[in-house]
Amino acid sequence: MLWAITRVAVPDFAARREKGLQAHLDYLRSQKGILVLSGATLTNDGTEVIGSLLIVNVGSRAEARAFVDADPFQRAGMFTKVTITRMRKEQWNPQAAEGA
Repeated sequence: MLWAITRVAVPDFAARREKGLQAHLDYLRSQKGILVLSGATLTNDGTEVIGSLLIVNVGSRAEARAFVDADPFQRAGMFTKVTITRMRKEQWNPQAAEGA
């Protein structure tokens, strides 16, 4: 099952990001077996992180929650809100993201 996880960044995210970035990236790399897509969500001008979007392929909402709870950024309190929503793959065109 696919699960979309959206998170809203804390107001001082940019100031805190660098300190935990390597651990966060290492964690995401360690989850490549279930992580379909991940990335920061940005302001319209692309200058500030306002949150993140992750899509994981796991068997239950509880597994999706465990995945997000284990992220070092999550454990460090870098997000104010987390939403986990089950989704269905309708279209799949990863080539459309090339160069983004």
